[in-house]
Amino acid sequence: MSDLTEPRIPAITAPPPLARLPMLQLILVGLQHVLLMYGGAVAVPLIIGQAAGLSREEIAFLINADLLVAGVATIVQSMGIGPMGIRMPVMMGASFAAVGSMVAMAGMPGIGLTGIFGATIAAGFFGMIIAPFMSKVVRFFPPLVTGTVITSIGLSLFPVAVNWAGGGSAAAQFGSPTYLAIAALVLGTILLINRFMRGFWVNISVLIGMALGYVLSGAIGMVDLSGLDNTPWFQIVTPLHFGMPEFHLAPILSMCLVVVIIFVESTGMFLALGKITDQEVTPRMLRRGLLCDAGASFIAGFFNTFTHSSFAQNIGLVQMTGVRCRSVTIMAGVFLITLSLLPKAAYLVASIPPAVLGGAAIAMFGMVAATGIKILQEADIADRRNQLLVAVSIGMGLIPVVRPEFFAHLPLWMDPITHSGIAMAAVSAVCLNLMFNVLGGAGRAAMSGHVHQH
Repeated sequence: MSDLTEPRIPAITAPPPLARLPMLQLILVGLQHVLLMYGGAVAVPLIIGQAAGLSREEIAFLINADLLVAGVATIVQSMGIGPMGIRMPVMMGASFAAVGSMVAMAGMPGIGLTGIFGATIAAGFFGMIIAPFMSKVVRFFPPLVTGTVITSIGLSLFPVAVNWAGGGSAAAQFGSPTYLAIAALVLGTILLINRFMRGFWVNISVLIGMALGYVLSGAIGMVDLSGLDNTPWFQIVTPLHFGMPEFHLAPILSMCLVVVIIFVESTGMFLALGKITDQEVTPRMLRRGLLCDAGASFIAGFFNTFTHSSFAQNIGLVQMTGVRCRSVTIMAGVFLITLSLLPKAAYLVASIPPAVLGGAAIAMFGMVAATGIKILQEADIADRRNQLLVAVSIGMGLIPVVRPEFFAHLPLWMDPITHSGIAMAAVSAVCLNLMFNVLGGAGRAAMSGHVHQH
C-alpha cells in the first residue's frame, strides 16, 4: 500500500523540549540564529522600501517593523500558542517568495505600500482558511520527495553564501583576496572548533567564527558605522504607520498564490527539521505550523511589513550545532523583538560585513543539503526511476538559481513559482513521485510502501 492510502504512524509525538541548556549558552546560541538570518530578514523591507521610493528613515521603520513581527512569529511558532505553532526550533522572517510581486505593486499607480499591506492581510487570511487542507499534503512527501526537496533547499541557498563570501553582490571588488580571507577565517574557525572541541564550544562555533571575522573586519576598516550616531536609541513600531491598508483584487490574488508557494516551501522545511530533531511531522503539527505562517502574514500587514514564512537558513544551524530545543529559537525571537525596539543595536548587527556571513553560510547551507542526502538514503535510490525523479527535480530547482530570467516570458502570475527553486523542486518531485510510484502500478506502489516504512 502506498503512502497516499496508508500514512505512517508517527513514532514520536511529543514536541522537542523547551529547555536543556544553561542560560548563557541559550543566549549565545539564540544570538547565532539571529546573526545568521538577520541579513535575509532585513533584505525584503529594504528592497520594497527602495522600490516604493521611501526615505532612509522610513525604510529603517520598515526594517524595525519586520524584526518585531519576525520575533513574535518565531516565539509563537516555537512555543505554540493556541492552535498556532509547530513547536519546533523554527525562525520566522519576511519571505522572499513575494518580493517580485511586491516590487511590481510598489510601482503601480494607486497601489503602493498601502495596497501591498492590504494584499498581505488578505493573503494571510486566505492562508489561515486553507492551512487545514494544505496540512494534509504531508502524505505526498515520502523520504524520496522530502530528501529531494531538502537537498534543493540547500543547493538553492548556496548562491547567497557565495555572494556573501565574495564581499556581497554589490561589492566593487567582488572576490578580492581580503573578502575571501575573512570568509575562510570564519569557515576555518567553525571547522576547527567542530574538529577539536566538544559540547558548549561546538554549540557556539558559528558565533565564535563570526565574532573573529567581525573583529578582523573592523581592524582593517571594513565595518561601516557611519550614521550610528544619528540612529535613535529607542523606537516603538506603531501599527498602520503608513495609513490604512487598501484592498485591490489583482494584488490580493497574486499574494494568495504567494501564500500557497510559502506553504509548499514551509512544508519542506518543517519535514527537514523533523528529521533533524528526530520528530515525525504529523498533519496536525503541519497545520499548526502553516497556521502560524499565515497568521504572521495577516498581522504583518497591520504592522507595516510583509508575508512571513519559516527561514531555511537556520535549518543548517540546528543540524550543525546539535542544539534542538525550542528554547533557543524562543530566545532568538526575544532578541529580534529587542532589536526592533533598539535601532542602534539593530544597526550594529546590520554592520556585519557580508564576507563574515558568507564564511558561516557555506557551512550552514551545506548542512541543509547534506540532511537531504541523508534522507534520500531511506528511499530506494538504486531504482532508475527514483534516480530520474531526484535528478530532474534538483535540476528544476536550480533553474531559478542559475538563470533567474529563464521563465521571463511566462505569465506574471507564475512568478512566485518559477522564481522559487524550492517550489519548483517540490512541485516536480511530488508530481514525478505520483507518476512513478503512486500511479505506476501495484508493484511500484508496493515497493514505495516498503521503502517508506520505518
